[in-house]
Amino acid sequence: QVLLVESGGGLVQAGGSLRLSCAASGGTFSSYDMAWFRQAPGKEREFVAVISWSGDSIHYTDSVKGRFTISRDNAKNTVYLQMNSLKPEDTAVYYCAANRNYYRAYADQNAYTYWGQGTQVTVSS
Repeated sequence: QVLLVESGGGLVQAGGSLRLSCAASGGTFSSYDMAWFRQAPGKEREFVAVISWSGDSIHYTDSVKGRFTISRDNAKNTVYLQMNSLKPEDTAVYYCAANRNYYRAYADQNAYTYWGQGTQVTVSS
Protein backbone atom coordinates (compact mmCIF):
# COMPACT_ATOMS: atom_id res chain seq x y z
CA GLN A 1 0.00 0.00 0.00
CA VAL A 2 1.30 3.42 -0.97
CA LEU A 3 0.44 6.49 1.06
CA LEU A 4 0.68 9.90 -0.61
CA VAL A 5 0.52 13.07 1.47
CA GLU A 6 0.34 16.49 -0.18
CA SER A 7 1.34 19.72 1.48
CA GLY A 8 2.14 23.31 0.59
CA GLY A 9 -1.28 24.57 -0.41
CA GLY A 10 -2.70 27.84 0.84
CA LEU A 11 -4.05 31.26 -0.04
CA VAL A 12 -2.00 33.46 -2.35
CA GLN A 13 -2.62 36.59 -4.38
CA ALA A 14 -2.67 36.48 -8.16
CA GLY A 15 0.86 36.57 -9.51
CA GLY A 16 2.24 34.82 -6.47
CA SER A 17 3.88 31.43 -6.07
CA LEU A 18 3.39 28.22 -4.15
CA ARG A 19 5.33 24.98 -4.00
CA LEU A 20 3.37 21.81 -3.46
CA SER A 21 4.99 18.65 -2.16
CA CYS A 22 3.77 15.08 -2.23
CA ALA A 23 5.56 12.65 0.06
CA ALA A 24 5.19 8.95 -0.61
CA SER A 25 5.61 6.05 1.74
CA GLY A 26 5.35 2.36 1.01
CA GLY A 27 5.79 0.90 -2.45
CA THR A 28 8.71 1.74 -4.72
CA PHE A 29 8.49 5.46 -5.38
CA SER A 30 11.46 5.51 -7.73
CA SER A 31 9.65 3.18 -10.15
CA TYR A 32 6.43 5.22 -10.37
CA ASP A 33 5.46 7.90 -12.79
CA MET A 34 4.01 10.69 -10.64
CA ALA A 35 1.31 13.16 -11.61
CA TRP A 36 -0.55 16.18 -10.32
CA PHE A 37 -4.25 16.70 -10.94
CA ARG A 38 -6.59 19.40 -9.71
CA GLN A 39 -10.29 19.82 -9.17
CA ALA A 40 -12.00 23.17 -9.01
CA PRO A 41 -15.44 23.56 -7.41
CA GLY A 42 -18.14 22.22 -9.67
CA LYS A 43 -15.67 20.91 -12.22
CA GLU A 44 -14.17 17.60 -13.18
CA ARG A 45 -10.74 16.61 -11.94
CA GLU A 46 -8.18 17.60 -14.54
CA PHE A 47 -4.61 16.69 -15.36
CA VAL A 48 -1.91 19.23 -14.52
CA ALA A 49 1.51 17.59 -14.95
CA VAL A 50 3.29 14.26 -14.98
CA ILE A 51 6.91 13.21 -14.50
CA SER A 52 8.31 9.82 -15.41
CA TRP A 53 9.98 7.59 -12.83
CA SER A 54 13.43 8.72 -14.07
CA GLY A 55 12.48 12.37 -14.43
CA ASP A 56 13.39 12.28 -18.11
CA SER A 57 9.88 12.74 -19.45
CA ILE A 58 7.62 15.58 -18.34
CA HIS A 59 4.29 16.81 -19.68
CA TYR A 60 2.02 19.68 -18.71
CA THR A 61 -1.48 20.72 -19.55
CA ASP A 62 -1.42 23.77 -21.81
CA SER A 63 -2.87 26.18 -19.25
CA VAL A 64 0.10 25.80 -16.89
CA LYS A 65 2.99 25.56 -19.35
CA GLY A 66 5.65 28.14 -18.58
CA ARG A 67 4.24 28.76 -15.10
CA PHE A 68 4.36 25.39 -13.32
CA THR A 69 7.30 23.03 -12.92
CA ILE A 70 7.07 19.42 -11.78
CA SER A 71 10.11 17.73 -10.28
CA ARG A 72 10.97 14.80 -8.08
CA ASP A 73 13.56 13.68 -5.58
CA ASN A 74 13.69 9.90 -5.51
CA ALA A 75 16.01 9.94 -2.50
CA LYS A 76 13.28 11.74 -0.52
CA ASN A 77 10.33 9.89 -2.11
CA THR A 78 8.84 13.26 -2.93
CA VAL A 79 7.40 14.96 -5.99
CA TYR A 80 7.01 18.72 -6.22
CA LEU A 81 4.92 21.19 -8.14
CA GLN A 82 6.36 24.70 -8.28
CA MET A 83 3.59 27.09 -9.25
CA ASN A 84 4.48 30.61 -10.34
CA SER A 85 2.43 33.47 -11.77
CA LEU A 86 -0.66 32.01 -10.20
CA LYS A 87 -4.07 33.02 -11.51
CA PRO A 88 -7.50 32.88 -9.88
CA GLU A 89 -8.42 30.09 -12.31
CA ASP A 90 -5.70 27.94 -10.71
CA THR A 91 -7.84 27.75 -7.58
CA ALA A 92 -8.55 24.08 -6.90
CA VAL A 93 -7.78 21.12 -4.71
CA TYR A 94 -4.52 19.67 -5.99
CA TYR A 95 -3.93 15.93 -5.84
CA CYS A 96 -0.85 13.86 -6.50
CA ALA A 97 -1.16 10.44 -8.08
CA ALA A 98 1.20 7.50 -8.51
CA ASN A 99 1.76 4.26 -10.36
CA ARG A 100 0.56 4.93 -13.85
CA ASN A 101 -0.88 2.19 -16.02
CA TYR A 102 0.98 2.57 -19.32
CA TYR A 103 -2.00 1.28 -21.30
CA ARG A 104 -3.76 4.53 -20.42
CA ALA A 105 -2.90 8.09 -21.33
CA TYR A 106 -0.92 10.01 -18.75
CA ALA A 107 -3.68 12.62 -18.52
CA ASP A 108 -6.30 10.00 -17.69
CA GLN A 109 -6.99 9.97 -13.97
CA ASN A 110 -8.02 6.33 -14.24
CA ALA A 111 -4.42 5.50 -15.17
CA TYR A 112 -3.22 5.98 -11.61
CA THR A 113 -3.49 3.56 -8.72
CA TYR A 114 -2.66 5.71 -5.71
CA TRP A 115 -3.94 9.15 -4.74
CA GLY A 116 -3.28 11.64 -2.01
CA GLN A 117 -5.96 13.41 0.01
CA GLY A 118 -5.44 16.72 -1.75
CA THR A 119 -4.30 20.19 -0.74
CA GLN A 120 -6.30 23.37 -1.32
CA VAL A 121 -4.83 26.15 -3.42
CA THR A 122 -6.74 29.43 -3.46
CA VAL A 123 -5.62 32.33 -5.63
CA SER A 124 -7.25 35.68 -4.92
CA SER A 125 -7.59 38.39 -7.54
